[in-house]
Amino acid sequence: MGLRHDTARSFKYAFSGIKTAYKNEPNLRIHTFFAIFAISLGAALGVSIIEWLLLTFTIFYVITLELLNTVLEAMVNMVSPEISPYARIAKDVSAACVLLAAFMSVIVGFVIFLPKIISLFY
Repeated sequence: MGLRHDTARSFKYAFSGIKTAYKNEPNLRIHTFFAIFAISLGAALGVSIIEWLLLTFTIFYVITLELLNTVLEAMVNMVSPEISPYARIAKDVSAACVLLAAFMSVIVGFVIFLPKIISLFY
């Protein structure tokens, strides 16, 4: 007899993980603030379906990488509580992934929003 898969319990654990991450990770709260800002701006400026898809993908990409960064940091801290050059590399490179995704999201925001904002004035 194998392990029983309980979908409801899986969702409970997933939402618990999101709650824990928001409680403990200030960068996740910052990303969420900018996501809400981008969604609000998109609604105000009337972005297209394709632009909504791009915005949504970008937002979830950044937040997912932030969550993965949190996982990696916790695992590194658990496995290597002492300061180790390898642990530092893992943490720094994981943080760099989030940073690159955040930079990409800024570029996507400029590409989508800047022409619409400029057209309001011309």
